[in-house]
Amino acid sequence: MIGYELGQIVKSLAGHDKEEIFVIIKVDGEYVYLVDGKVRTIEKPKYKKCKHIQSMEYIDAYLVSKMQQGVLMNSDVRNAIKKFIANYK
Repeated sequence: MIGYELGQIVKSLAGHDKEEIFVIIKVDGEYVYLVDGKVRTIEKPKYKKCKHIQSMEYIDAYLVSKMQQGVLMNSDVRNAIKKFIANYK
Protein backbone atom coordinates (compact mmCIF):
# COMPACT_ATOMS: atom_id res chain seq x y z
CA MET A 1 0.00 0.00 0.00
CA ILE A 2 1.20 3.49 -0.85
CA GLY A 3 1.59 5.84 2.09
CA TYR A 4 -0.69 8.85 1.94
CA GLU A 5 -0.08 12.18 3.68
CA LEU A 6 -2.01 15.28 4.69
CA GLY A 7 -2.24 17.83 1.91
CA GLN A 8 -1.66 15.25 -0.81
CA ILE A 9 -3.58 15.67 -4.07
CA VAL A 10 -5.29 12.45 -5.19
CA LYS A 11 -7.69 11.25 -7.88
CA SER A 12 -10.70 9.06 -7.15
CA LEU A 13 -10.62 5.74 -9.01
CA ALA A 14 -14.05 4.37 -8.04
CA GLY A 15 -17.55 5.46 -7.15
CA HIS A 16 -19.78 8.27 -8.38
CA ASP A 17 -16.87 10.69 -7.91
CA LYS A 18 -14.54 8.70 -10.21
CA GLU A 19 -11.84 10.87 -11.87
CA GLU A 20 -12.45 13.78 -9.44
CA ILE A 21 -9.49 15.47 -7.75
CA PHE A 22 -9.40 15.73 -3.95
CA VAL A 23 -7.05 16.74 -1.11
CA ILE A 24 -6.39 14.43 1.84
CA ILE A 25 -7.19 16.09 5.17
CA LYS A 26 -6.95 13.00 7.40
CA VAL A 27 -5.46 9.51 7.16
CA ASP A 28 -7.11 6.77 9.23
CA GLY A 29 -5.54 3.36 8.62
CA GLU A 30 -6.68 2.12 5.22
CA TYR A 31 -9.11 5.03 4.86
CA VAL A 32 -8.61 8.70 4.04
CA TYR A 33 -10.82 11.76 4.40
CA LEU A 34 -11.02 13.75 1.16
CA VAL A 35 -12.21 17.27 0.36
CA ASP A 36 -12.58 19.31 -2.80
CA GLY A 37 -13.81 22.55 -1.22
CA LYS A 38 -17.08 22.47 -3.20
CA VAL A 39 -19.22 19.36 -2.83
CA ARG A 40 -17.00 17.71 -0.25
CA THR A 41 -16.20 20.44 2.22
CA ILE A 42 -13.98 20.43 5.28
CA GLU A 43 -17.13 20.13 7.39
CA LYS A 44 -18.31 17.06 5.43
CA PRO A 45 -15.32 15.19 3.94
CA LYS A 46 -15.53 12.06 1.78
CA TYR A 47 -14.47 8.87 3.61
CA LYS A 48 -12.77 6.58 1.09
CA LYS A 49 -10.59 3.46 1.06
CA CYS A 50 -6.99 4.03 0.00
CA LYS A 51 -7.28 1.38 -2.73
CA HIS A 52 -9.92 3.55 -4.43
CA ILE A 53 -7.66 6.58 -4.89
CA GLN A 54 -4.55 7.32 -6.92
CA SER A 55 -1.77 9.59 -5.73
CA MET A 56 -1.00 12.48 -8.06
CA GLU A 57 2.43 12.62 -6.38
CA TYR A 58 2.00 16.19 -5.19
CA ILE A 59 1.67 17.54 -1.66
CA ASP A 60 0.64 21.17 -1.28
CA ALA A 61 2.87 22.66 1.44
CA TYR A 62 0.58 25.67 1.86
CA LEU A 63 -2.40 23.42 2.67
CA VAL A 64 -0.30 21.37 5.09
CA SER A 65 0.73 24.52 6.99
CA LYS A 66 -2.90 25.74 7.10
CA MET A 67 -4.00 22.33 8.46
CA GLN A 68 -1.29 22.40 11.13
CA GLN A 69 -2.44 25.88 12.18
CA GLY A 70 -6.07 24.71 12.21
CA VAL A 71 -7.21 27.45 9.82
CA LEU A 72 -7.76 25.55 6.56
CA MET A 73 -10.69 26.90 4.56
CA ASN A 74 -12.64 25.43 1.65
CA SER A 75 -11.45 28.28 -0.58
CA ASP A 76 -7.83 27.25 0.13
CA VAL A 77 -8.63 23.72 -1.04
CA ARG A 78 -10.43 24.93 -4.18
CA ASN A 79 -7.52 27.22 -5.09
CA ALA A 80 -4.93 24.48 -4.53
CA ILE A 81 -6.84 22.02 -6.74
CA LYS A 82 -7.33 24.67 -9.43
CA LYS A 83 -3.60 25.49 -9.35
CA PHE A 84 -2.66 21.80 -9.50
CA ILE A 85 -4.92 21.11 -12.49
CA ALA A 86 -3.57 24.14 -14.37
CA ASN A 87 0.03 22.99 -13.86
CA TYR A 88 -0.68 19.27 -14.36
CA LYS A 89 -1.94 19.51 -17.95
